[in-house]
Amino acid sequence: MKEQTDANTTRKNKEEKKASSKVIRYEDENFVDSTKPVWNYSIFYDNDIQTFQNGTHYSLYNKFGSRPLEVLEQKGFYFAVWAPNATQVSVIGNFNNWSAGSHILFPRLEKSGIWEGFIPGIQKGELYKYHIIGFEGRVTEKGDPFANYWEVRPATSTITWQMEYEWKDKGWMKDRIKKNALDAPWSVYEVHLASWMRPENHEESYNNYFQIAELLVPYVKENGFTHVELMPVMEHPFDGSWGYQCTGFFAPTSRFGEPEGLMHLIDKLHQADIGVILDWVPSHFPYDAHGLYMFDGTHTYEYADMRKGFHPDWNSYIFNYKRGEVKSFLISSARFWFEYFHIDGIRVDAVSSMLKLDYSREEGEWEPNEFGGNGNLEAIAFIKDLNQTIYRDFPDVQTIAEESTDWPGITKPTFADGIGFGMKWMMGWMHDTLNYFKVDPLYRKDYQDKLTFSMMYYYDENFMLPLSHDEVVHGKSPMLYKMPGDEWQKFAHLRTLYTYMWTHPGAKLLFMGNEFGQTSEWNYKTELNWSLLQFEPHSGMLSCVRDLNRILKVSPALFCNQFNMDGFEWVDVNHRDESVIIYKRKGKKSSDDLLIILNLTPVPRMDWEIEVQGKSFTREIFNSDSTKYWGSGTVYNPAVRKMVLNREEKKYKIMVNLPALSGIILK
Repeated sequence: MKEQTDANTTRKNKEEKKASSKVIRYEDENFVDSTKPVWNYSIFYDNDIQTFQNGTHYSLYNKFGSRPLEVLEQKGFYFAVWAPNATQVSVIGNFNNWSAGSHILFPRLEKSGIWEGFIPGIQKGELYKYHIIGFEGRVTEKGDPFANYWEVRPATSTITWQMEYEWKDKGWMKDRIKKNALDAPWSVYEVHLASWMRPENHEESYNNYFQIAELLVPYVKENGFTHVELMPVMEHPFDGSWGYQCTGFFAPTSRFGEPEGLMHLIDKLHQADIGVILDWVPSHFPYDAHGLYMFDGTHTYEYADMRKGFHPDWNSYIFNYKRGEVKSFLISSARFWFEYFHIDGIRVDAVSSMLKLDYSREEGEWEPNEFGGNGNLEAIAFIKDLNQTIYRDFPDVQTIAEESTDWPGITKPTFADGIGFGMKWMMGWMHDTLNYFKVDPLYRKDYQDKLTFSMMYYYDENFMLPLSHDEVVHGKSPMLYKMPGDEWQKFAHLRTLYTYMWTHPGAKLLFMGNEFGQTSEWNYKTELNWSLLQFEPHSGMLSCVRDLNRILKVSPALFCNQFNMDGFEWVDVNHRDESVIIYKRKGKKSSDDLLIILNLTPVPRMDWEIEVQGKSFTREIFNSDSTKYWGSGTVYNPAVRKMVLNREEKKYKIMVNLPALSGIILK
């Protein structure tokens, strides 16, 4: 990937050098008038304009925004912004005492809506905004949509910057096609960087990216997760949005330092053999005055029709996916993070709200598409192009959809009339599983279908099993307190749930704090309650998750067939009264197969008989009731007894001791 980035940088430098060899003129001028505060200068070519307008320019970050250049032996910064309904655009900042009209940009003659110019003498690190006189004389002052660096909120200016970083993750980038493949183990640790750990436990206290790397990387490595997913790190004005109301689609948040700091964090994760997924939000944006909303006095980035352009759930605005320039902007944003930050995947937020015109809208509040349906055809086309572009340009990564409906083909290839994502969050599994485990064990025999139903539709998509941040906020309670019973039973239930999750087909995602049994709901204003790890039940829970991650990574049966029918087989779902469920996970070789037995009541069962076919299972490799995990440790299987039922047909009977409220894995 570094080689690819270097190649892109070389190409960009060549373009800039070529552009600086002559001045792009818009009037009959044969020279640059260096006495003007803004020089008439461009790095755009005709093809750039055409593809930008057609919605097919996917590297706009190499054209728009502010960038350092040297023109006619003068150093400064070039600025370019899209404001199609503006009558004047000027750059304001500390360098001109925020004086509108001092540094007016030039509009391109082909009416592309692009305003640009070179300002000599501007330095890296200057605060600036665009002062826009727009439609009907409306005045707006906007941050640069393509800026790489913003002021720390509540300040709202963008900052001239040039990202410079020497990557050291060549080994990861060379081999990551194997680590990010669909037949590789996926155990994702979801993290909100601000509240994972703080230097002081209050809202305004942040570790910087370098400090986070020192703390987070060894923790994730020690506990065996294969990837981290970072809740949105793109710049956003309001902490309470958790990053999902974004204003800087090309900028890491400055809460934790300079952009290179995020590069360092990702680099360190890669060097520790850990992949990085970023949450990315192309579904909506906030109405903050310095952001994209009404950018040039009109609905520039958002739909003008508020039946499509306003999101009632989040009080935010929806991108106009029909507009080519907006589509180019969004896909360029996604590509930017892959190209410059070496990320391994994006998790696209709120895909359902993009696909459906009637999402969270009552009858009469939305208009059907041209065929009378509820699909947003423009958004569907955008998402397909997004996925096609990412997999074309970065074939060793994944795109992941947070999509909560039964919309078909989310993870089917676009050439097969699918939407084209690599994976999709399995929200149905999450709801059914939590609903089952909340039930008193006495009544679970009547709810067994909650656990078994997932396999009825599992093969429709490539699923990721999420126990995410959304499940531990807004009165839903932490994972531990969703479980019934006394303290011992709550921990036993949760360890069993995780055993089921890690041995169910599909990728896994666990939100921070869930791995050690956080006892309070997630609060973005404070850090996790790390002091809990001094207590045996919580340290034992973390050990349980750590061992499940270890087993996942060394057991091909748990991942090599995780998205096809060859990887799973029900063995026994007929003992509803006892709430014992048995299934097999299968690898490429039968010797890799694993047998999973869940005893979902508080009753231990000795000498439980199981008929299996193929190879016999003789060794217990995991027991969630181990004393190591704060289990009872009284029921286990030092040796699994077996009886041959039919040698030719390879049928066996094995006898296993089942601890109460537990899951065991046999090999």
